[in-house]
Amino acid sequence: MGMAAPIYYSAEMVRSLPEDGKRYETVHGELLVTPSPRLWHQVVLGRVNFAIAQYLEENRIGQLLSSPADISWGPDILVQPDLFVVELSEARSLDWTKLKTLLLVIEVLSPSTARYDRFTKRRLYQEVGIPVYWIVDPEAKAIEVWTPTTEFPKVECEWVEWRPEAESAPLRIELEELFAPI
Repeated sequence: MGMAAPIYYSAEMVRSLPEDGKRYETVHGELLVTPSPRLWHQVVLGRVNFAIAQYLEENRIGQLLSSPADISWGPDILVQPDLFVVELSEARSLDWTKLKTLLLVIEVLSPSTARYDRFTKRRLYQEVGIPVYWIVDPEAKAIEVWTPTTEFPKVECEWVEWRPEAESAPLRIELEELFAPI
């Protein structure tokens, strides 16, 4: 008879799991396991990545990073957002443990991640004060925009905008282009 899997996972326990092509995360001890993403997920993610990278080249506000990552705000939290922008001062440390101030977090939905992204991780991101969280839904061709205090997302179907600083020019992504067929 095998050993029972733990009910509660710490960040250290998740870090020690085997590298088997799945993404392992923990939020308040709950283990989140997702398989490799679908091709369309990667296409959409690449397009969002490109748009944000271009914006940050012109507006040195933060550093764009992507999963796999090692973001933790506590001993039972370890997440790997699809994309995220971190403050430059923290990024310059080149140390995952110093990355705490995420300016924007983006998750692209897949059937296997929708529950985690919309509920478990969304609540965590609100709890730790992530200023803007985008849930990109390729099937609905929409982006849900969450902030720390919102009960319901603002659902964008034409374009989405991010203005990290009041005086900065906004990043604007047209959703028709984002979700255009390959």
